[in-house]
Amino acid sequence: MNDRQTRSRSGPATPEQQHFDVIIVGAGISGVGGAYHLKTQTPDKRFIVLENQASFGGTWITHRYPGIRSDSDLYTFGYRFKPWTGAPIATSEEILNYMGEVIAENDLDQHIRYGQQVTDAQWSSSSRRWTLTVTDKASGRQWTVTAGFLWMCQGYYNHRHDYTPTWPGMEKFQGQIVHPQQWPDDLDYQDRSVVVIGSGATAATLVPAMAGKASHVTMLQRSPTYFSTGRNANALADTLRELEIDETWIHEIVRKKILFDQARIVERSTAEPEALKSELLQGARKYLGPDFDLDTHFTPSYRPWHQRIAFVPDGDMFAAIAKGQASVVTDEIETFTATGVQLKSGQALSADIIVTATGFDLNVMGDIAFTVDDRPVDFSDTVTWRGAMFTGVPNMVWVFGYFRASWTLRVDLIADLVCRLLKHMDANDVRQVVPALRADETTMPRHPWVEPDNFNPGYLMRSLNLMPRQGDREPWLHTQDYWRDRDELPVEPLDDGALRFE
Repeated sequence: MNDRQTRSRSGPATPEQQHFDVIIVGAGISGVGGAYHLKTQTPDKRFIVLENQASFGGTWITHRYPGIRSDSDLYTFGYRFKPWTGAPIATSEEILNYMGEVIAENDLDQHIRYGQQVTDAQWSSSSRRWTLTVTDKASGRQWTVTAGFLWMCQGYYNHRHDYTPTWPGMEKFQGQIVHPQQWPDDLDYQDRSVVVIGSGATAATLVPAMAGKASHVTMLQRSPTYFSTGRNANALADTLRELEIDETWIHEIVRKKILFDQARIVERSTAEPEALKSELLQGARKYLGPDFDLDTHFTPSYRPWHQRIAFVPDGDMFAAIAKGQASVVTDEIETFTATGVQLKSGQALSADIIVTATGFDLNVMGDIAFTVDDRPVDFSDTVTWRGAMFTGVPNMVWVFGYFRASWTLRVDLIADLVCRLLKHMDANDVRQVVPALRADETTMPRHPWVEPDNFNPGYLMRSLNLMPRQGDREPWLHTQDYWRDRDELPVEPLDDGALRFE
């Protein structure tokens, strides 16, 4: 499935109304993975995947800026059941091809319906089912579909609009202002001066991708970010392939080794932050040389992993800076001008194109209006069971991946949990499950979905008030700990009173 026409194929014609055992919302990395697990682990379940976009892929189809690539290795970002055989850091096209193979190899396309926007989700305790109102985007026609169980795999990006701060004088700029999330297909930056505002993973991708073609690319940042460097290759995988080890074994072995190494780095970020900081800076120094001002431009004020560390494969961003094709400026914007930006230091940056790589907004539950027995659901008033289900909301699971590890690791784990839960309900002849605080838990402290002193990227902090809460004890904690989830989720008690079955 290499061509977009094949990937954009829609499923069966949408009827006015149908009932399914399970509805999956979203055909991104989470939804496709969920569909695979449903089909293989619960083959008796009738399910459908509703996708708002014209094709599968989520972020990887909606984001089209130059050089777009993963910032996680595909041995862990890929599914555990589908070996990854390419370079660890992959382009969006490579990821889409990988997902397309999963769909084709497992005949999942028959279950996916594209261009279907879910606007309302209503739970009825009397009928013990969800009713979804859906708009077919091609025709504008509304239809309804019901399900016994709802699996939210819509991701966390707001795909309708980006996050761009407002600076003074933006209307004066005579060039083009572009956000990566809304990248024009026809944008010509050949021999043009480009300023990229931001220093996250997107900026680290854009700068080397545009450098060399643009006359010059300047990364303008308010404050530095940590980056890690390394070859876009995996020595262990290469060795195992030379030994002609089966790709399934290679995938599993390399996956475990990467996870082990990543866990060690996260541990060191709190146990020995200065040593880890020094190693990260040495990686940049290798490309930038002894005289480059690392203290100003690449030494953050926070400890490593307080925000996500972006991987720079083969040091390509630093190499572009070293070659003079790109530069980095650490300063704040005073105002936009007709020809660029004026900085608070007094420095002026000229630009033909300004790229606002300033992040995105979270979209809690995909702009869907949820009700339970005609009562609107405010997810910020709920507490999550295992970070996956919500108090007071029956028969629904949410997939939210890891910040300090690959998103997809939790996709596989939550899929196992969903399938185990569905089997448990069938075995006990019950049709409803809802998380509920037990008597001794009703007064427990409620904490933010993510503790800001532990992890605080801007996109999360801007929307933290919209997110569900966590408690101070199991199973109400949202740990963001893959190793803990790996050990505990498969054996998490389903009959200890935290989940109420009817």
